[in-house]
Amino acid sequence: MIKPNDYELRYVDPDTVDHNPTRNASFDTVLQARLSRRSILRGSIGTAATALLGGIGLSACGSDSDDDTPQMVTALSFTPVAKSVADVCSVPTGYTATVIYALGDPLTASTTAYKNDGTDGDFDNRAGDHHDGMEYFGLSSDGTRRDPNGSDRGLLAMNHEATSHAGNERASAFVHANGGTNTLPRPAAEIDREVPLHGVSIVEVRKTNGVFGTVQSSGYNRRITPLTPVELSGAARGNALMKTRFSTTGTSARGTLNNCGTGITPWGTLLTGEENWAGYFFRSSTDNAARGDKSVTSLNRYGRTQGSASRHGWETGGTDDKYVRWNISKTGTSADGSDDYRNELNTFGYLVEIDPYDKTKAIKKRTSLGRFAHESAAFSKLVEGKPLAVYMGDDSRGEYIYKWVSAANWAAADANASDRVAVGDKYLDSGKLYVAKFNADGSGTWIELSIDNATIKNYTGYAFADQADVVVNARLAADAVGATKMDRPEWCATHPTTGEVYFTLTNNSNRKVDASGSSQMVVDAANPRAYTDSYAGGAAGSPGNLNGHIVRVAETGGDAAATGFKWDVYLFGAESGADAGKVNLSSLTADQDFSSPDGLWFSKASGLCWIQTDDGAYTDVTNCMMLAGIPGTVGDGAAKTLAYTKADGSALNVTTYVGKTPTPATLRRFLVGPKDCELTGCTETPDGQTLFVNIQHPGETITSANVADPSKYLSHWPGNAGYGAGGTTARPRSATVAITKNGGGVVGS
Repeated sequence: MIKPNDYELRYVDPDTVDHNPTRNASFDTVLQARLSRRSILRGSIGTAATALLGGIGLSACGSDSDDDTPQMVTALSFTPVAKSVADVCSVPTGYTATVIYALGDPLTASTTAYKNDGTDGDFDNRAGDHHDGMEYFGLSSDGTRRDPNGSDRGLLAMNHEATSHAGNERASAFVHANGGTNTLPRPAAEIDREVPLHGVSIVEVRKTNGVFGTVQSSGYNRRITPLTPVELSGAARGNALMKTRFSTTGTSARGTLNNCGTGITPWGTLLTGEENWAGYFFRSSTDNAARGDKSVTSLNRYGRTQGSASRHGWETGGTDDKYVRWNISKTGTSADGSDDYRNELNTFGYLVEIDPYDKTKAIKKRTSLGRFAHESAAFSKLVEGKPLAVYMGDDSRGEYIYKWVSAANWAAADANASDRVAVGDKYLDSGKLYVAKFNADGSGTWIELSIDNATIKNYTGYAFADQADVVVNARLAADAVGATKMDRPEWCATHPTTGEVYFTLTNNSNRKVDASGSSQMVVDAANPRAYTDSYAGGAAGSPGNLNGHIVRVAETGGDAAATGFKWDVYLFGAESGADAGKVNLSSLTADQDFSSPDGLWFSKASGLCWIQTDDGAYTDVTNCMMLAGIPGTVGDGAAKTLAYTKADGSALNVTTYVGKTPTPATLRRFLVGPKDCELTGCTETPDGQTLFVNIQHPGETITSANVADPSKYLSHWPGNAGYGAGGTTARPRSATVAITKNGGGVVGS
């Protein structure tokens, strides 16, 4: 999805860009040396050669979160995979990657095989597009009940984030025979095909003769799309901000959209995050005057200024309500929005809870956890009789890191409750929402976002009415309290033994030495880099944090409910040959270097940290990739000072704190994906012997005019690997692969 010279955006998307005009600190200044050191475990390095396979890829998800202790891998033994720009996926010798579930694959016994020529329909009963976050839910051997330890049979619950379309084109090119219609109005038939490409899949997988495959006729299989009925739960349920023509009481809504990261709850349900949803909605050029109230401030902050065009033009399909809902302009005469869809945008941007085992249970949007561009959800380590926490990132430049702390204390019996959604009500509807403020001395503070906070209640930038207003407009509340603006907080994951929480900060072209506009952020301790890079041999672009980094935090006293923490940077993404004093601060080698960390996930079976990339800054050298790491702890490294010269000639010294330098035994590349892909989505069987990963949008850079000419495709994966229709000239498809170690054993060990 990368456009030339645009390493951050895969299409022009308001959430991925930025709409944070505040001058909140990005991370203050000098960092003091601190805390005791703890060595990363070392060991021998294996000598196997790397094999090229026609399948595989990955980014990642939030961490599984019950209290089991993994058998920690102490040294990586596979041979690192070399960087590659080939239209294949590479895994180490001794591993096998098998494609098991791709765009269009059928989910019912009566659904036909996917022809992959743009004539297929019925995506309510097929795999959606852009496979993303994913979790594994174990089944008993007979498939009749939940079994958290079931490693031979289970359910994959998977996000379908978006669809492939080049540049500013509206049509999802690969699912239409002729590439689709890019002029307005869009044909209703095309819209009806595109909408259910989004949402969530639940598909049964089963191991047969040692190899996993999907079960097409399984009664568990289903799709959740942007049209599926859902309930609104938590602080905003029934509030005036949630009222629409569909739900005049503000208690329900339709569907889930642009689902990115995931999380698995301790009680066995899926949390799916709604990320860049705002761009799907149209708003007229005269809507500010029509509204004439504070909703204009909210819409501007969430990227829907008046005159904003929608991404796909779905609002132009006709007069049916399923098309009209995509127009969020005020068109009715009611005082509360119950006769139009002016409030429809407020019903998106949440963590959504789904019970994958039970189709009869309500799907609930957990509004108390805040509305923003949600990535994954990572749970704290569980302690009986103590509150649990959920960690979250808001993926846009200059946005924030959040935490939810439950009002209820954790009861271990809830892990096996029969009504899992009711357990979600207990822990995810009542509690406290916090936002992070990072200090330059390595400490940090969680600031509660509450209507009782005088700073929020008296904020001059927006008049908050109640707690529902606070959670619906969490970004504005975080602005009010001076939260720290970060470099696109993406996925987060919890270390299974230490309980420390890791956040990927993918990149930020607005990070500068000299900030000249409200959207630009001056380098600081936790976001300390601004540098140029010559992409594909071209001229160097504007300085910024091109390669991203990974921040980790440790709660004070290991308490999930603590309001203080300490932090450092686990890894800085960089090219191995980059300046070690200003760019390659983690001293990465050619077997470890990476750019734009996105997915992040910890294995409970091995303790390994899997890092996945969504990059455009290094793609002249390599396709996106996944690495395995054995991290240490917060404070195990050293302080480093970066010396800059500002435009006026004055000096700017920024001190940051870098985790212990990785060794070949503690960090190395595990796979490289096919052309033009993102690696995203990771989960495993409980025994750790099968790792499921997603390859998203291989070869997506294609205009609708070129769909008829396969020679213009950048990728033909996985057809060129022998999966599905089309062969070596196939239209590319997002897909899930299952990775196993030949002869058995825990993946990565």
